[in-house]
Amino acid sequence: METAKASTANRLQLDIWSDVACPWCYVGKRRFDAALARFANRDAVDVTWRSFELDPSAPAVIASDISHAARIAAKYRMPVEQAQKMIDSMTETAKADGITMRLDVARSGNTFDAHRVLHFAQRHGVQTQLKERLFRAYFSEGEALGERAVLVRLASEVGLDAEAVRAMLASDAETKEVRSDEATARELGINGVPFFVFAGRYGVSGAQSVDVLLEVLEKAWSELPEPAVLEGATCGPAGCA
Repeated sequence: METAKASTANRLQLDIWSDVACPWCYVGKRRFDAALARFANRDAVDVTWRSFELDPSAPAVIASDISHAARIAAKYRMPVEQAQKMIDSMTETAKADGITMRLDVARSGNTFDAHRVLHFAQRHGVQTQLKERLFRAYFSEGEALGERAVLVRLASEVGLDAEAVRAMLASDAETKEVRSDEATARELGINGVPFFVFAGRYGVSGAQSVDVLLEVLEKAWSELPEPAVLEGATCGPAGCA
C-alpha cells in the first residue's frame, strides 16, 4: 500500500487529500497556492493530490428538483434558512480567496472517476492543472463531474489526449491508485478534507490560513536531510561539481 511520500534532500514532498466536490478543499487549494507563491523554495516542492470521496455511495449525478439549500437542510436535518446562511457564508469565504462559488448551480454526484482522471493526469505532469480545472467546473460552472464525457472534455482542456482519457475511463485503470489513497487516509486517521501532509511528517487538517501553511512549509523545508556531497567534489555558491 502506498503511503505519503518522504521528502529527499533539496525536494519537499507534499501530499494533499481532498475531494473535487468539497468547497473547503477548493478554498484550501487557493490558500496553499498563495502560501507556495510566497515560499522561497517553491520550485523544489512536489505536490501530489490524493483521493478522498466525501460520498462514495452517490450516483454519477444526483438528480434533484430542489434547491441546494433544501438538500443541505435535509442532509443535516436543519431548517432551510439555516442551510442557506451556511451557503452564503461559504460563498463569501470563497470570494475572499478569489473563487466565484455558485453552489446554487452545482450538480452533485459521484467523484470516483474524477479521482481516476486526476491520477492519470499525474502520470502526464498536469495533475495540479486538472485539479484546479475540476474545482472551477464544479463550483463555478455547474458541470457534472460524475459524467465521463464532461471529464474527458475538461481533461483535454489541460492538455490530456481526449481519446486516451476516454479509454482509461472505460477500463479499470487508476482504480487501485484511488483505493490506495483512500486506504492510506484511513490509516492516517484522516476523516475530513482538505488534509495536507508535509514531507511525510507534518499533518495539517482543514483550509488553514496562508500564514499557517507557509509556516509549515518553511518548517518542513528546514528539516530536510542535508544533501550528500561526493568525495572529491568541488563546492561553491552555485553548488557542487
